[in-house]
Order: sequence, then C-alpha cells, then structure tokens
Amino acid sequence: MFELSIAFPIQVQNGGLFISRGVGSHPARTLSSWEVIFVERGELLIREEDRLFSVQAGESLLLRPGYRHVGEGTFPPDLKFYWLHFEWLKGARETGLHQALLTLPQHTRVGDPQYVIALFRQFLSEQENIHRSIALECILLLILQQIAAPGPQESADDSPGIALAWKAHQIIRSRFHLPLSTAVLAKELHCNADYLGRVYRRTFRLTLTEAIHRQRVLAAEKLLISNSLSLTEVARQCGFSDTSYFRQIFRKHTGLTPAGWKQRYCKEHINS
Repeated sequence: MFELSIAFPIQVQNGGLFISRGVGSHPARTLSSWEVIFVERGELLIREEDRLFSVQAGESLLLRPGYRHVGEGTFPPDLKFYWLHFEWLKGARETGLHQALLTLPQHTRVGDPQYVIALFRQFLSEQENIHRSIALECILLLILQQIAAPGPQESADDSPGIALAWKAHQIIRSRFHLPLSTAVLAKELHCNADYLGRVYRRTFRLTLTEAIHRQRVLAAEKLLISNSLSLTEVARQCGFSDTSYFRQIFRKHTGLTPAGWKQRYCKEHINS
C-alpha cells in the first residue's frame, strides 16, 4: 500500500446543473468564491458589476469573488447551464503551486463542448458520493484546462473554409437525428467532400463522422436519463438505425454501455 501526498492550488465547493422553466431570473449577489459557468443550451445574460455578458451555448464564463453579479431579464425557457464554485487556495503562490495555474479567459467559446459537458457530468456524479474525493479537484482542473485551450479560430488565409466548416457544424447540431454523412453534407453545401472534411477537422479537431457521432451520443445521454424510452427508440431518435451499432458508438464515446450510463447518471444536482 502506497500513500501519495497531492496538493492542489484550488478547492471545490459545490456544483450543479441549472435547467430553466422559463420563469425567474438569476439573483443579485457577491460571492467570496469563484464560479465557472458553462452553457449547454440557450443564452445566459448576466452582468458582473457594469459589464454585461451574453453567454451562448458552448461558451464558459468565470465570475470573480468580491464582484457583484446579477442576471439580466428572465431566464429563457431553453436555458441549460452547469455551474461550479471553487476557491484558489491561500499560500499556493508561496509554495510554488502558482506555476501550474492556467491563463483563463473570463468569457470564451471552448474548443470541445461535448468533452466539457462530459467532465461536468462526471463531476456531478462524483459529488454524489458520501465520502469526498480528490477527483472533484482533478475534474475541475480538467475543465479549467479546456477553458484555457483556444477554441476554433478563423485564419486569414482560409476564412471561406472556416465558414464552410461552421455551416457543416450547424447542420450536424440541428439535424443529427436524420441520415447524415460527409457526402450528404458536402452535397448540401455544394463543395468537395474531401475539402469539407479537411477544413472541418482543422477547425474543430474532429472528423465529420466523429462530430456526427458525438452529437448523437450527447442527445442519447439526455434521453437515457430523462425518459423511459426503449433502447431501440433512443437509438432511432438519435439517428441510429441499428441498435447494436448505437451501443458500440455510445460505449466508444462515453466508456459505458447505455444501460451503464443510465445507472451511473440517474442522480444529478439539478436546480430550476
């Protein structure tokens, strides 16, 4: 038996998932801790002191301790975001832990939203354990690392290609449940399939097939937790005509079978 001493520059307080009912607004408050927010769906309007932030799906926001923040207007009915409170530990700078800190933008679009969502879900699952685990700090550091990593950026030498990649991205997000492939996307966007695949991978660091599968798996995760549909129906609603293939892709992307996922994430810290 070996014992390892692990020091973190941060300490987690708590986190959760907010799902809007289309009523109410974010309260005005001044916290003593940091708060990281990640919007999965909809738009969150929130003001920190005199600065108004419009946080869209796939974007994160860091709210600072000691600064007053308040929501702007009523929560939209489609809003869904994760939140997590944490502290930078005093003395980290003196012990040299500051060398591991990241340069974090206050408001940014993350490069891999699906991975960030998976990390938040893992955090919520670990938070349910009776005995507190250092996994919470580990997961938070992974989330912050994703926020620090640059998201998809346009380059001056290939802005038409970037625009094409974003069009494909929007089609995948809105029509993942329909028959989709690189050929189908290229035909709709009136471009060469190989070229579309190259610019998409350069922009999002994913192949088009991987992006389609990720979007379908993300939708399946939600259906498995929130509905009592059969596995065949979940697969069909997410764009898979073959249930066995759905199981294979789901396990590849999540590390769990659909049944295992449902059992593991049936409990979430949700507020509305």
